Amino acid sequence: MSDNLSVLGKARKAYQPKLPASLRNGALKVALNKGKATESVSDQKKIKALFPNTYGAPYISLKKATKAVAARPVNVGVVLSGGQAPGGHNVIAGIFDGIKSISPKSKLLGFLGGPSGLENGKFKVIDAKLMDAYRNTGGFDIIQSGRTKLETEEQWQKCLAVAKAQKLDAIVIIGGDDSNTNAAVLGEYFQAQGASCVVCGCPKTIDGDLKNEYIETSFGFDTAVKTYSELIGNIMRDANSAQKYWHFIKLMGRSASHIALEAALQTHPNITLISEEVKEKKMKLKQVIKYVADIVAARAADGKNFGVALIPEGLLEFIPDVGVLISELSEALAHHEKEVEDLDTAAKVEKLSQWVSKSSAEVLKSLPAGIQAQLMLERDSHGNVQVSLIETEKLIIEMVKKELKSRKNFKGKFSALNHFFGYEGRCAAPSNFDADYCYSLGYTASVLAYHKLNGYMSSVRDLTKGVDKWVAGGIPITMMMNMERRHGEDKPVIQKALVKLDAAPFKYLAKNRDVWAKTESYTYPGPIQYWGPSEVADQTTFTIRLERGAKVK
Repeated sequence: MSDNLSVLGKARKAYQPKLPASLRNGALKVALNKGKATESVSDQKKIKALFPNTYGAPYISLKKATKAVAARPVNVGVVLSGGQAPGGHNVIAGIFDGIKSISPKSKLLGFLGGPSGLENGKFKVIDAKLMDAYRNTGGFDIIQSGRTKLETEEQWQKCLAVAKAQKLDAIVIIGGDDSNTNAAVLGEYFQAQGASCVVCGCPKTIDGDLKNEYIETSFGFDTAVKTYSELIGNIMRDANSAQKYWHFIKLMGRSASHIALEAALQTHPNITLISEEVKEKKMKLKQVIKYVADIVAARAADGKNFGVALIPEGLLEFIPDVGVLISELSEALAHHEKEVEDLDTAAKVEKLSQWVSKSSAEVLKSLPAGIQAQLMLERDSHGNVQVSLIETEKLIIEMVKKELKSRKNFKGKFSALNHFFGYEGRCAAPSNFDADYCYSLGYTASVLAYHKLNGYMSSVRDLTKGVDKWVAGGIPITMMMNMERRHGEDKPVIQKALVKLDAAPFKYLAKNRDVWAKTESYTYPGPIQYWGPSEVADQTTFTIRLERGAKVK
């Protein structure tokens, strides 16, 4: 790995991530400050019944201690679960350095390929040489990731057997909402079986939808959006230079629109669609198209036949009539898949129109053929439409073009290009913020592991106050849970945090978007800065700053 590093990579490897004051003297010189008992965000009785051993545990903050607790080696297993996010290697580095500060004899095992590696006992020992090769790098390639769900007793038994065989004190699962739900379930099972091994989690997802009072942001979000915003800024320069194209940019984020919102705050596009707002206003597909077409037409009237529009990946599911169509299509395909699998798109549409409502059939038939085909693709493991495969940006371009042609008073030109920014940001080299934040999350996890805090998620907050004043701690995963319907059953899951329309980040967009629509208020963030003044190299996202009451320009 180290031989493959660029000049930048080699220089970056030497960066020493900063830690909150409470962790700087090592994981042994930390005091645990316990708060009040917690409860889940909703469905308290049901969640408590499912997690009788771990429910109601207190929030814990870490304080610097004058005396060290007794040292003993601690053996930890680590799992990377779900999609990649910048900074994962630094979480592992934080765990490694944390447990080595407890005892040089501590051992870190990296389970290969995600949760399946834990289930099947496939791992590698992470030693100093291996760890040093991956510090401050993007990607999850040190042990790779996977999406296996640990949801059956047979799987839990296999994981427990592996933990016992390797004499593990703790397993740290690094992942998003589903992965950390798995961590809580596995931890509950371990405790019910009287196991000495505990299970902890770390909050990861570039989507930004794993957040609450104690998890101010999930790691990777900062780097990913800064990467996308650099690309968006480059496209804005090009648009303003050529002044002949509209650029429609779809941004990753399966459900929540946090990425699109943050990218808009960083770059000031002419159009930003926010899925949660579309749903709140109950805007039908025709209304969304009209909204976009109106802005295109207004700019054309000023002689500006160009612009930039940002579109969240999950938009279609939030448009009420399209959302109903997707739901009904999923149900129809679940029962009639074999009847339509060999048909072409047109024939499939006619056939499926018989098994959905009249209004949904009308929406389906109004869509371009390419989008119709994508809506009928195989569903994911949750039974959901694979929104990343639906070219929403192309759909909007085609329908806006059709809408403008129907307007007799439209005299401008509409030439549009489409883009999708997703994988470009998932494995980027972490920003200073994510490098520090991830390292702190991992170091905190080492403390949670040492103190046998089962079913906890690593938490680092007060992120706008500078690393020195960050507050490290742990929160019970159950306090983030509610019950949701999955595959026809009620399941405990961590509640997704969607964009709040009454919160400061969205309000800032709403206040400024009319001006941004008419003018070229574009800002050009440029590449991520790793060196330089702290206000340049260590800056946090606009979202966090606005949520914490800071002023932004």
